[in-house]
Amino acid sequence: MKIYSKNDLNAYHFSLTYDDISLIPTQVSRIRSRAEASTKSGFIGLELVAPIVSSPMDTVTGLKMAEELTNLGCLGILNRFDSSLNEILDHTDVYPGIRGVSIALNTEMDVIEKLACNNYVICIDTANANNKAVLSKTEEIKKRFNVKIIVGNVAHGATLKQLVDSGADAVRVGIGSGSVCTTSIQTGIGIGQVSSLLSVYFAREKDKLPIEIIADGGIKSPGDVAKAIALGADVVMLGRMLAGTKETPSEVIKYNGQLWKKYRGSASFGVKMKNEFIEGEETMVAYKGAVKSIVDSISDGLKSAMSYMNCFSLEELRTTETFAVLSNSSYLERLPKI
Repeated sequence: MKIYSKNDLNAYHFSLTYDDISLIPTQVSRIRSRAEASTKSGFIGLELVAPIVSSPMDTVTGLKMAEELTNLGCLGILNRFDSSLNEILDHTDVYPGIRGVSIALNTEMDVIEKLACNNYVICIDTANANNKAVLSKTEEIKKRFNVKIIVGNVAHGATLKQLVDSGADAVRVGIGSGSVCTTSIQTGIGIGQVSSLLSVYFAREKDKLPIEIIADGGIKSPGDVAKAIALGADVVMLGRMLAGTKETPSEVIKYNGQLWKKYRGSASFGVKMKNEFIEGEETMVAYKGAVKSIVDSISDGLKSAMSYMNCFSLEELRTTETFAVLSNSSYLERLPKI
């Protein structure tokens, strides 16, 4: 069996996603217990206890989710679709617990000025960062304010330098890989998340570009989080894994004796509420309780992966160069048999 490096995976003849690969421990680990591994991570000037950022979707990140993620040492990006943004704008100072917000390309500069003055991280929330309007908006904001800016999304590293030159501090990587995203089906755009991450990672390394990588989409489990970090991502952005928790904005619905919550893509009809081209779907997910349990399970799984891979820190995990490419049977063998 061949052991693949990041460069090998980047040159692989097929587009790869998380289910196509696994991490291979090839060293005797120095770590006696996963408790010795640290998931602390710096991200665009913030110190995170775990490398988790929530997606700015209207059924994922409202005020309660953003506040609780801050309490847990993560970053919540407040969605721009409901009254949440107006609520923090009505405050004369920083809204307690909120560190990041999303905006649209047409958001007025007086709104952005208030966000910048209160040191919020700004996420320009678009489906395609490879767009002159996105570059112009980023450049305009950076020229006027000292603020950290996240842009997205991209599927390849070809335009990364242009994003950096416009002033982007971090980029969301992944097009069409979200669980309720239909972009790839509707447009034919996108590649597997592993290949997307590596393309952006190597573009950054080649020119030593000062931009951080957010793995956005396709993450279904703590193991996928470990893979994303090992591939070079600075943090992961989660939607479905956080959906259905107590802190999400949607209401709890009881159906057939089971509790559920709504989950939908940001470009779905329910968000747009008008006759436009739709690149997202709506569904229901089982109610999961407090988001803390999800964050804890991700942290525990990540620490376990680090103990296998002989990594005390996420910086060490990002140096991983030992991966396997799985056959379909090999992938299926790993699934629990109940």
